[in-house]
Amino acid sequence: MDRKATMHPTRLLSFCISPTQLLSFVIDGLASPLLVEVLTNVGSMILLPMPLPLEIQGDRDRDQLLALSFRHSPGHLNPFLDLARLLATRSPTLTITIVSTPANILTLRPRFLSYPTIRFADLPFQISDHSDLPDNAENTDILTTQSSISRFYHASESLKPSFHRLISHLTQSDGGRPPICIVSDMFLAWTVDVAHKFGSLHVPLYTSGPYAMSIYNSIWTHLPHRLTSHDPLTLPDLPHITIHRTQLSRNMKSATGNDPSSRFTVRQAEYCRRSDGSIWNTVDVIEKSSLDHWAQSMGKPVWAIGPLLPISSKEYERGGKMPGLSPEICIEWLDQHPPNTVVYVSFGSQNSVPAAQMFELANGLEQSGKSFIWVLRNPTGFDVGESFRNEWLPKGFQERMTESKRGLIVRNWAPQMEILSHRSTGAFLSHCGWNSVLESLSRGVPIIGWPLGSEQFYNSKLLEEELGVCVEVARGIDDRIEAGDVVRSVKLVLESEKGEEMRKKAEVLREEMVRAVSEVEGVKGSSLRALDDFVETLSTRGQKNSTGVLLGDMGARKSSLVLRFVKGHFLEFQVVSYLLQFFVWGIIDDYNGFLFRKNS
Repeated sequence: MDRKATMHPTRLLSFCISPTQLLSFVIDGLASPLLVEVLTNVGSMILLPMPLPLEIQGDRDRDQLLALSFRHSPGHLNPFLDLARLLATRSPTLTITIVSTPANILTLRPRFLSYPTIRFADLPFQISDHSDLPDNAENTDILTTQSSISRFYHASESLKPSFHRLISHLTQSDGGRPPICIVSDMFLAWTVDVAHKFGSLHVPLYTSGPYAMSIYNSIWTHLPHRLTSHDPLTLPDLPHITIHRTQLSRNMKSATGNDPSSRFTVRQAEYCRRSDGSIWNTVDVIEKSSLDHWAQSMGKPVWAIGPLLPISSKEYERGGKMPGLSPEICIEWLDQHPPNTVVYVSFGSQNSVPAAQMFELANGLEQSGKSFIWVLRNPTGFDVGESFRNEWLPKGFQERMTESKRGLIVRNWAPQMEILSHRSTGAFLSHCGWNSVLESLSRGVPIIGWPLGSEQFYNSKLLEEELGVCVEVARGIDDRIEAGDVVRSVKLVLESEKGEEMRKKAEVLREEMVRAVSEVEGVKGSSLRALDDFVETLSTRGQKNSTGVLLGDMGARKSSLVLRFVKGHFLEFQVVSYLLQFFVWGIIDDYNGFLFRKNS
C-alpha cells in the first residue's frame, strides 16, 4: 500500500484495517512521535482521508475558539465582547466564533465588522419548549426578576444536544479540527461535557470576582442558614469569612438543596470544577488572595485579565436599548457642578427597587442637598414597558429637581462610563454588580452600596471590608430603608474625612488597574501577562496537540475515535457507519485508552 498516496488531501480512498494496522500505519506514515487514544474493542474500520472544503482551506492553519453567552445584560455580555476583541488583537492567527441565539447575533454582528477573524454562529432557542418563559425570551433583556432569569438559565441546559451538533458541524467545516477552546459564561458551564467530548479545552469566563463567587458557591453548596437561626453564618470551606442572613437573596433564603435553583447552581459549580482553568474579569491587585485560593482549591490555572471595560457607553452599554439622555446632555449638565459633588445613582441594566424604597431614596437624595444623576426605571413588580407613575416619587420631586438643576432624571439608559469619568462625579450609588464596580473603580469613584441579589452582596462586602472604598446604605429589596439612611451615606462619602479616605483608596485602585492593562518600556501589567499566557496556552495546544474528533451514531450506541497528534501533525478520518453499507463493528463507549509513542 502506498501510504503517501493515501495521505493526499484530495484523494478519496477506502480501506479496511485492524487496530494494529491502524497504529502501524499512523506511526510509520507520519514518522514522528504521536499520542493516539483509541477506544478499545475496535474491529475493522473504514477510514477515509477527506479533502478540505475550498472555503475552509485558507484557514487550515488557524485555530478556532468559541465564546458562548446568551445573557444580553451588559454585565455578562460586554466582558465577552471585550475578550473577543482582545484575543483578536493579541492573537491574529485565532479565529473566534461567538455563539449565541439568533436575536442576540442580529444586534452583535454589526459591532464586529472591522474584525475579520471574529465570526458568529447561532444556536436557536426553542422558547415554545419552556412555558414558564415569555415567548421572545432569547436573552434576559425582558426578564425583570431574579427568578425569571434563573428559569432562563435552567432552560439553557436544554440546548446541550443542539450545541453538540453545532460543534460537530464546525469541526467538519474546519477539516475535522474541533475548536481549540470553548469559553462559556460561568452559568453555561454545562458546555464542558461537549467540549471535552470533542477534545477541546473548556474555560469559563467569570464576570464576577473570585471573592464573591467563592462565597456564592459555598452558600449554595452548604446552605448554612438552614443549620442555625443565629448570625453570623460561617462557611465550612471559607473559615475566615462570615456573612449575615441579610446578605442572602430571596431564592437563597428559600433554598432547600432540592429546589431548582440549588440543583442548577451546584451543578454549574461542578461543571466549572471539571473545566481546564478559568478566566476572570478582575485584577490581581484587587483579589490576589482570592485568586490564589481559587487556583489552589480547583487545581487549575486562573487568568485574571480584567478590567474588561466598554470602549464607550454608546457602543456597548446601550446595546439596542431605548435612549434616555445623550452623553452630550449629561456631560453638559455635569460641567455645571464642582468636582466630586454629584452622586450617580443606577441599579444596573435589569434591576430596580420596590416603590416604597424608591420613594425613600428620592426623599433622601433631595434632603441631602447634593446634586445627582438618577437612572430611573419602574419599580420591581411592574412591567418595564408600563408608563412611569408620579405616585412612585414624592409629589413634585421631578419638577423641583429639574428647576433647581440639582437632579437629572434619566430613563432607561445612561452613558455610565462618561458620567463616572467626569470630574464632578463624587460617588456611585450602585447595586454592586461586578461590571459597575469595575467601571467605578477604574475611574477612582467610591461606591455607596445597595446590593440587590445574587453575588452583589459579596461584592459589596469586598468593597467595604477588604478594600475600604464602599459604604452600604441598604441590602436587598426587603430592607426597610428611610430617607435619613440615604442622607447619612451620601454626606459620609462626599463630605466626611472617611469619604476622603475612600476616595484616595479608590484612586490608588484606579492607578493599579491602569498598570494592570498597560505595557511600559516592555514591562507588561499583570492582566496583560495573564492574557498573553492564556493565548500562549491556546497556541501551544494548537501547535502540539491538534485534535481531531469524529463521532458517529452506531444504532443505539455512540462511538468516538480520538487522535491527538504531537508536533502539529494532523490526519483527518471519517467513521462511516454500517447503515451506509460499510463494515464498522466492535466500537463501544467504554474508555480504555492506550498510548503509543514512537520517536522520529
